[in-house]
Amino acid sequence: MQIALIHDWLNQSGGAENVLETLVGMYPRAPVFTSMYWPEKMPRAYRGWDIRTSFMDRLPGIHQQHQRYLFVYPWAFRQFDLSSYDLVLSNKSGFCHSVQVHPGATHICYCLTPTRYVWNLDDYIRREGFNPAFSALLRPLIRILQQWDRRACKGVDHFIAISSEVQRRIALVYNRDSVIIHPPVEIDRFSPVEKPHDYFLVVSRLIPYKRLDLAVQACTKLNLPLIIAGEGRDRERLQAIAGPSVSFLGRVSHEDLPDLLAHCRALVFPGLEDFGITPLQAMASGRPVIAFAGGGALDYVREGETGCLFHKQSYEALATVMQRFDVQQFDSGIIRQFAVRFDQSVFQQKIRRFIDMSLHDKS
Repeated sequence: MQIALIHDWLNQSGGAENVLETLVGMYPRAPVFTSMYWPEKMPRAYRGWDIRTSFMDRLPGIHQQHQRYLFVYPWAFRQFDLSSYDLVLSNKSGFCHSVQVHPGATHICYCLTPTRYVWNLDDYIRREGFNPAFSALLRPLIRILQQWDRRACKGVDHFIAISSEVQRRIALVYNRDSVIIHPPVEIDRFSPVEKPHDYFLVVSRLIPYKRLDLAVQACTKLNLPLIIAGEGRDRERLQAIAGPSVSFLGRVSHEDLPDLLAHCRALVFPGLEDFGITPLQAMASGRPVIAFAGGGALDYVREGETGCLFHKQSYEALATVMQRFDVQQFDSGIIRQFAVRFDQSVFQQKIRRFIDMSLHDKS
């Protein structure tokens, strides 16, 4: 059976790329079709993959600013020739599910989310700070993309959602059923320590929609030690509002992350996320998570067992939870045991089982 993997873009590492890495490990002979690839910004291991890019890879500035070509992606993915593949697995947060497969093939879409800037335009405009004139121009164009997106999803045989929240969005936006298979977490990379330290921790790209400003403001107000690991265009703004109890580490290496997570008092996860790999990494380290009560966090943050939830996305609500947070009420062994159910091996078993059932039904 000939298998193809489809991915939106390869110019940054995040949760989508964690999923792709696992799929490549499962199907190492499958080529990866993507809009563009920036080798210098991706892990060195990717250079050994069979990566096939679209014409977009040659467009000016696309590696650094891929958002400016928003309206080109749907067309680019339709240009790939997938006629020789029996199974197509698209790992989608943008437009890659629009690929065309031959009539006898099976297309399974692992949906990280229906495309955010197509279906949550107001939030996107607010986060990015677009001026009113540009926003007004964008709205009718986005409506065209919405019509295209609904048509493109008809070419998908089966949807897999990464969380309960994304399953709800797939039903709402695409009017399609889906099953939930949570993203893979390398649980064995992480382990608890006997004596954690007293700092709260954020591990994230520093971009506006992550709402790291809430953690910065809460810890500044309460004078609580907060370490922020990560880089991004929002760093300067966050540093401007941070008090002396907040420190910025910059990018943390793959090797140093387990120790940083294992020694934190708790991981703070203030954004509204589709799922979130880092909280599960913290739990695999035996550490509780303080998260906003929405999105994917609701699939794994159990109040008083694996962490705490704050129910209004404001720094005051987060500060109230952090002020009364008692780390002694949490058992690191129980937290890690809960995280094991999200292990990479569980993901692999579920994906293989779903593929086998899908191919059997088609035959």
